[in-house]
Amino acid sequence: MSRSDAELASSSPPLNVSTTARRKWALTQEAFDRLLSSLAEDRAAAGEIYQETRGNLISFFEWRACPFPEDHADETINRVAKRISEGEEVRDLAKYFFGVARMLFLEIQKERAREVHALDNLPEADSSSSDSDETRIDCLRHCLKGISPDQRELIVGYYQGEKGDKIRNRQGLSERLRIPINTLRMRALRLRDTLEVCVENCLNN
Repeated sequence: MSRSDAELASSSPPLNVSTTARRKWALTQEAFDRLLSSLAEDRAAAGEIYQETRGNLISFFEWRACPFPEDHADETINRVAKRISEGEEVRDLAKYFFGVARMLFLEIQKERAREVHALDNLPEADSSSSDSDETRIDCLRHCLKGISPDQRELIVGYYQGEKGDKIRNRQGLSERLRIPINTLRMRALRLRDTLEVCVENCLNN
């Protein structure tokens, strides 16, 4: 018979999944124990508060349309645990959690802006201005041939149009592929990363 979430929380730290390269600190059992002690003196009660807090943090990121809200909730908890383990005194822990969550959300927004800028600045297939641009476009065409037809449809469809048309195209692509718009965006980002590596390797060779 499996243990309840509260029992799991009261005995071991949450899975330390790294969502970005920026995380360097790893949550330890000692730091997690100190976090639980800050939530309540009774271990079982602390586990229940922990689960409730984590659920509220997940909702916080879901309401703001953040992909992987569970990972962001765990990152928030880890950051709070780190500060407590370093000796920071927190008077209102509930407010503190959401203060840290808001700061993380701002980081996510900035990261999104950088990603969108990179996506929008991949070379278009019909653009040309110099020999180096032509070479890059040739490499992009070569790399596009190396992915599946479904992936090409996704990545090309994601780029099509300008401003309002682009938004409508992405919504139509989301409906056609029967995936949420956030899932579409994340798949496009992963494909973009794959294509960028392929293009750079092609240029270097």
